[in-house]
Amino acid sequence: MVLADVFDCFVKQSPFTVMMRATLENVFSPDRLDAIFDRTPSRQRTGELLFSTVADLMGSVVVNVHPSVNAAYRAKADEIGVTVKSVYDKLKGIESSVCRELVRETAGHMASIIEKSGGKAADLLPGYRAKIVDGNHLRRTDRRIAPLRQGNVAPLPGKSLVVYDPALRLAIDVIPCEDGHAQERSLLPELAQTIERGDVWFADRNFCTTRFLSDFIAAQSHFVIRQHAATLIWELEGGQKKIGKIETGVVHEQTMRIVAADGKEKRIRRITVKLDKPTRDGDNELHLLTNLPSRVNAGKIASLYRKRWKIETAFQEMAENLQGEINTLGYPKAALFGFCMALVSYNVWSVAKATVSAAHGEEEAETLSTYYVADEIAATYRGMMIVISATYWTQRFASLTATQMARALVGIAKGIDLKRYRKNPWTPKTRTKRKVKLTPRKHVSTARVLQQQKATSQSHKSKKR
Repeated sequence: MVLADVFDCFVKQSPFTVMMRATLENVFSPDRLDAIFDRTPSRQRTGELLFSTVADLMGSVVVNVHPSVNAAYRAKADEIGVTVKSVYDKLKGIESSVCRELVRETAGHMASIIEKSGGKAADLLPGYRAKIVDGNHLRRTDRRIAPLRQGNVAPLPGKSLVVYDPALRLAIDVIPCEDGHAQERSLLPELAQTIERGDVWFADRNFCTTRFLSDFIAAQSHFVIRQHAATLIWELEGGQKKIGKIETGVVHEQTMRIVAADGKEKRIRRITVKLDKPTRDGDNELHLLTNLPSRVNAGKIASLYRKRWKIETAFQEMAENLQGEINTLGYPKAALFGFCMALVSYNVWSVAKATVSAAHGEEEAETLSTYYVADEIAATYRGMMIVISATYWTQRFASLTATQMARALVGIAKGIDLKRYRKNPWTPKTRTKRKVKLTPRKHVSTARVLQQQKATSQSHKSKKR
């Protein structure tokens, strides 16, 4: 059997694994990755171990092909040619600027593929490019670093702000921060530099500051941000005007006057949703601030704000199906690099999802289960790479243009049996509330409990006879 026939077998049996590998070869060629490292200001030198090699190792860990960095290193130790200590030293020195540029540049290339494929989703608000921003805190790591071993502490390796494009389904930017206790607001000045005319940003109340709102107004851009109670100087004008009912409650609108960063007063819209059910924090009303023009209906804006869950869903899918927060990587730079590689891997999945949308329709694409796709990739990838050499992938996909790559991926997507990857239907479970005594619980043997239950059941049967 010739190599092309083997390739076709994998396309038929594990199409998403092939699509992922093809996209990686096209977007993440070693030359492109090393160029990102070389041109990004960094105190770390390339040295004997290339950045592309470290990225390849981390990528295989993030998508669960290997369980750890050490395991990934062992699989390619002869090719890498340096010690595992050198790999870890490289990881703990990769600077945040490199991580950010990695996400930004690769997202731009993948956006071109998605647009050429015709799989871009509908805009949230026609005429505007929607962006959703949210913060992500990396979970605590093991206390492997010597200074952390003395006390009973839970080390936090960092946090980040992530910008998500819902139409492209891509994480298009990230601002990593090595200080796990830093406030999200401390990163806003850097984020504000990316605001562009024609944007409309959606964010929660942690982003509601006088300075940040002023940046949008100055850039002739737009925002829909939940109001924070204590970070603005503001005053309401006139009375509330009832707009109508939406799914979550009744919408009202009122003019608000704020004092911008330049000291001048600005008028914006304050949209209030009087909720049918309180939020999990107990709030009965939701106040949204926006500078969108009045022709955009307040009810429409309130409904669109609920789309913020798209970025939270992305974080959840990453947490459940990708190893983006590796608890053995205690050094902040290494941990943040792992998270950014998870964002990149999520984007690769988004490319596949977009091409499925182009081939089968957006509704069908939304039924795909990230879990089943990730499980297939983790189970198939290593075997596929043994049978089909890296050279074959390079020759076939590395030099394709965005248009050619889109055509190739859509061709694979057309042959996918989507029934294999559909989400399981979810229905809410009704649970009876039981009063639990808050008393210390003793340890029990599960096996003994089961044996006792079995003996009791047999005793009841004997009595019935």
